[in-house]
Amino acid sequence: MRLAATAGMVRAVLVHYLTEGGRPARLFCLGPMFRYERPQKGRQRQFHQLDVEVFGDPGPGVDAELLAWLTTFLTEIGLGDLSITLNSLGCSDCRPAFRQKLVEFFTQRREGLCADCRRRLDLNPLRIIDCKSESCRQLVQGAPKILDHLCQSCQDHFSEVKRLLDALGLRYVVNPNLVRGLDYYTRTAFEVLSSDLGAQSAVAGGGRYDGLARELGGPDIPGIGFAAGLERLVMLMKEKGRVSAPGPDYYLAVLHQAAQIPAFRLAEDLRGQGLKVAADWQPGSLKSRLKRADKAGASKVIMLGEDEIAKAEGLVRDMSTKEQSPLDLKAYI
Repeated sequence: MRLAATAGMVRAVLVHYLTEGGRPARLFCLGPMFRYERPQKGRQRQFHQLDVEVFGDPGPGVDAELLAWLTTFLTEIGLGDLSITLNSLGCSDCRPAFRQKLVEFFTQRREGLCADCRRRLDLNPLRIIDCKSESCRQLVQGAPKILDHLCQSCQDHFSEVKRLLDALGLRYVVNPNLVRGLDYYTRTAFEVLSSDLGAQSAVAGGGRYDGLARELGGPDIPGIGFAAGLERLVMLMKEKGRVSAPGPDYYLAVLHQAAQIPAFRLAEDLRGQGLKVAADWQPGSLKSRLKRADKAGASKVIMLGEDEIAKAEGLVRDMSTKEQSPLDLKAYI
């Protein structure tokens, strides 16, 4: 199971000394991830993930900056129905006391927990807060809240993150029950949600992990980042009509031997204009070439037969409207 790239990126920062000199390192990576459990709607057993991380800056400013960047990115790819949920998970000073209160609370209600959360009670009680079981969700409503147990430093950090988000005009909801699945996260935690994928609505999530570099044997390098599943983003973009056909702009239907050289010249000219061009250089029937163009998802077909070359005038067919228009071939013959 490979669900996160964060630890690997921290190792890269440590091995290559990317934060030496005091300047934060801003990194991203793309790659395949894998999960073991049965995928829910909008999730795959193997998927691809975008990770964006910032190392070396402990201040709340970079937390707000990262959220602003993520929101802008999602908006620009067409996802408008978005909301941000925000929480603070505390730090190594205040979280141990909160963890103990959670253990005491849920130990008294152990019989009401699902089998998974009974195991979590000993291993990572914060994960109980994120359980989807209805019986656990009801118990969580009365459980202690991390925001009531933050140390002064964590309170100040969280307040400044919210102040900066307010200044940027970013709408958010504070959710004291938002936790991350891995226990190295500290302070700011967040998710960006969309209502288009049912119950599993998070399209990106992340947070701060200031102690992870030290846990991996390196110096105390603060970090914050987020991950977004690319397949989920593409699914939402399709629903919003923002994914266009990947086919070529033009398909050259070479219908006669005499059309080959003009077709080569025309293809190079169109590609020089930044257009995508596909072609069958061996002559064939118009019917077969139109079928291939349709299968390739071409927007337009340029028909180049013996008559077209003789008249120095090709025929352009729009594959959507079926309309046809002439094309001057004098420059290519």
